[in-house]
This record gives sequence, structure tokens and C-alpha cells, in this order.
Amino acid sequence: MTGQKVRWGILATGGMAARFTADLVDLPDAEVVAVASRTEASAKTFAERFGIPRAYGGWETLARDEDVDVVYVATPHSAHRTAAGLCLEAGRNVLCEKPFTLNAREAAELVALARENGVFLMEAMWMYCNPLVRRLKALVEDGAIGEVRSLQADFGLAGPFPPAHRLRDPAQGGGALLDLGVYPVSFAQLLLGEPSDIAARAVLSEEGVDLQTGALLSYDGGALATVHCSITGGTPNSASITGSEGRIDVPNGFFFPDHFVLHRDGREPREFRADPADGPRESLRHEAEEVMRALRAGETESPLVPLDGTLAVMRTLDAIRDRVGVRYPGETGDRGEQGEPGDRGGAAEPVVTPA
Repeated sequence: MTGQKVRWGILATGGMAARFTADLVDLPDAEVVAVASRTEASAKTFAERFGIPRAYGGWETLARDEDVDVVYVATPHSAHRTAAGLCLEAGRNVLCEKPFTLNAREAAELVALARENGVFLMEAMWMYCNPLVRRLKALVEDGAIGEVRSLQADFGLAGPFPPAHRLRDPAQGGGALLDLGVYPVSFAQLLLGEPSDIAARAVLSEEGVDLQTGALLSYDGGALATVHCSITGGTPNSASITGSEGRIDVPNGFFFPDHFVLHRDGREPREFRADPADGPRESLRHEAEEVMRALRAGETESPLVPLDGTLAVMRTLDAIRDRVGVRYPGETGDRGEQGEPGDRGGAAEPVVTPA
């Protein structure tokens, strides 16, 4: 693909699809050539909005379109396994929204499909591609705060969300953890890797999804991460990483920060700000650019969002759900990639407070 535009297909026509496509059409080396929805009417409306030449009333048609280089999957996450699987089986490269799937078993199936077919696959964890988050990661890896001892991150929305909303619907993988908690868990994964032990508490809705969840992640090196998510109250959406020689604070919107502050023992605080040339802080362009860079380089996964890391995040989310007693329709006893979720350790019984 060196020297030519990357041709994108958009699978789904909801809010995230619109947001991503709006950023995509502004990239000079990207071309959106097709969109698919469950209904042709929805696909055509979306196509007219963004000037997309082909609109399909079915996912399979898009998956078989050989003029599409990569498909962006933006369905509700309960459909990610099916939608992304169709594309991978047809030999299409895929960028799949987060959370990657409902559980680690489904995630492992998609990764296996991509590797068997030799095609590119990446979770749309835009936080990992954000230039300022990458700068923060590099500072931590370079020892700017010494050895990491603890991490805190939260993401909460005020709501209220009515019972009919998708965030409350078990059939759509509802709850705070998969929609919002994936961010603080992924942030901890970025800096600390996969935890060795997990404990969690949650407040559950009458439908059986988590309204808010808190988890303590423990690591073999002695670090602890405290993560929290909620769809019942707006939180600062902040993060803090403390090391043996200092601390980094991300005061607001840690997953798309406009600045963070480095505190080091005996020195004045140092502020790092986003480069205005990188675009608006809410832009999704960086993950699209990373996909296109990888495709041109002939890579089948991104070093910024590695598939093994995505699988580790899904195992952690499974383990937290296991601790708090959230299970979605159709899930069997074995949700994990190998064995029961959370077999790496943690509380044996869920600790749950009904709403």
C-alpha cells in the first residue's frame, strides 16, 4: 500500500462510527469507500452524510468487498465477535472498537482468525495511540519516577441511564465495566502489564449489569492499581502513577489528556502539554494513522496496541466480572482464553451490593 490511499469500510452506523468517519475523511491518505449496516436505509443515510460511494444493507457484503483494505467495526460490543469474525474470515484487515469483545474467549477466537488468515487486527484503543499518552509511557519506562508502586484511574458518567438504555442491557454487554472500565484497566495494563491477583466490588442493577465497579489489581513486583468506573456519577476521569522517585498526575481525561504533570522528589513540577498540531484532544485520527502505517509496513498487528495486550485486558475484565457476579446471556462457564476467568488469583467469592 506504499504511496496510495488506504481504503476503509465502516461496519455500523451509530455514534462511534460517525465520530471515527468524521476524523477519517479529513486524513489525506485515507478514503472511505463503503459502509454497511443491518438495513440498507441506515447505510444509505450514513453514506450520504459522509459522501461514501457504496452502502450495503448487510455486513457480509462489506466483508466480501475486495476494494476495501480495512474495516472499522463499530457495532455494540456484543456483536464484535460476529462482525469482526466475518471480515477476518473474508481476508479483510480489521480495526475493532473497544471493548474488543464480550470476553477473553471471543477475543482469543478473533486473534486466532487474524493470525490464521495473515491479516491485520487491532483493538481501537485510541488512548494507546495518543501522542501525549505515548510520551507519558516513555517517561515511566525511562525511569522518570523510579519503580512504579501504585496507580489510580477512574472513569464515570453521571447518567442517569434508564433501564432500556444499552448501558443497562445485558444482551448488549451493558454495565460500567466494559464500556468505561476498559479505559482504567487498559491504562494499568499499559504501564504495569497483566495483574497477578484481582479483587473487586460492584453495585449491580436490577438487570444484572454493574452500575459501578471498583477493583484492586496486584502485581508480582509489588505494585498495586486501583481502578473504578461508574454510570451513576461523574468522576474526575483522572489518573495518577506513583513511583519510588516521583509521581505523574493526569488531572482530567487521562485517556485523551491535554496535559499531565511530572512531580519528582526535590524538583519543581514539570508540565507536559499536548501539541496543538496533533489536533483536538478527542480526535480519533491517531489510531487511524497507526493502522495505515502498519498496513503500509506489512504488519499484521500494531506494536502500540499489541494483540497479546488486548487479550490480557480481556482476561482482567473477565476476572473482575467473575468477582462481582456479572454474566451475559449466552456465556458458558468457560469465558476465559484458558480456564475460568481470574484463575490467576483473587477473591474466591463475588462481593456484590445490589442497587
